[in-house]
Amino acid sequence: MADIGFIGAGNMGGPMLANLVKAGHAVTVFDLVQAALDVAEGAGASLAATPGDAATGRDAVITMLPAGAQVREVYTAENGVVERATEGTLLVDCSTIDVTTAREVCQAAAARGLDMLDAPVSGGVAGAAAGMLTFMVGGTKSAFARAEPVLAPMAKSVVYAGPSGNGQTAKICNNMMLAAGMIVSSEAFALADRLGLERQTMFDIVSGATGQCWALTSYCPVPGPVPASPANHDYQPGFTAAMMNKDLKLAQQAAKSAGAATPIGAEAARLYAEFCNAGNESLDFSAIFKLVDQGR
Repeated sequence: MADIGFIGAGNMGGPMLANLVKAGHAVTVFDLVQAALDVAEGAGASLAATPGDAATGRDAVITMLPAGAQVREVYTAENGVVERATEGTLLVDCSTIDVTTAREVCQAAAARGLDMLDAPVSGGVAGAAAGMLTFMVGGTKSAFARAEPVLAPMAKSVVYAGPSGNGQTAKICNNMMLAAGMIVSSEAFALADRLGLERQTMFDIVSGATGQCWALTSYCPVPGPVPASPANHDYQPGFTAAMMNKDLKLAQQAAKSAGAATPIGAEAARLYAEFCNAGNESLDFSAIFKLVDQGR
């Protein structure tokens, strides 16, 4: 079993590290929020006073942080992870951040002889709790091979995406597709409502037809057809609108830097920004139906 430092014990990181403890790994945690540390300690983790302390003497360090600025700070600051990590420590960042930062932090780690992977996840809080996340991993193949057994207790699948930054690329492309699928699924239900087609009938037909997609069959944006979907629970989040808004901004930044045309992705980003700016950040991202149903 491995000795793992874990930095970022929030809504995603908390259940992820708990699954590592359940698998028999020794986990040492740092977070800025005491309540998160209390939960981690209750799950069987030890606590560290600083990110550098969490990294010292570990076989691997895993981070799950809000944005690129925090990732850069935790890894590259004085007495941070890169400076304090022991020779041979594997670094794995599971945050969803911009590709440029992911690659630059990896380069900083490589300059000290440390293997680092960008490994953002898909599956939301429910997937984290169930140990059923999909990891999209960028970095060297040798580092990926080292990471697979560490990530396994948290994962449904661990997929190698190629060189550093490619994990982030896969994540933002996936979520741009997901956001667009959720918006058009919402539009379709809003239209069906207005034309008098019952929601359950609409679902039964489309879920077995060519319009079928994950946003419809697993996460239906209207109450009724999928009992486990957030729509049936007042849109309490598995993945918040704020998080989708962040990921869509990252996708648009990447598209601009790469010179890629993403008009549907850009419109999805605009709609989620509007939805969040109206005070809906904490709702599930499927609650975009509320905006679409206003007649847009």
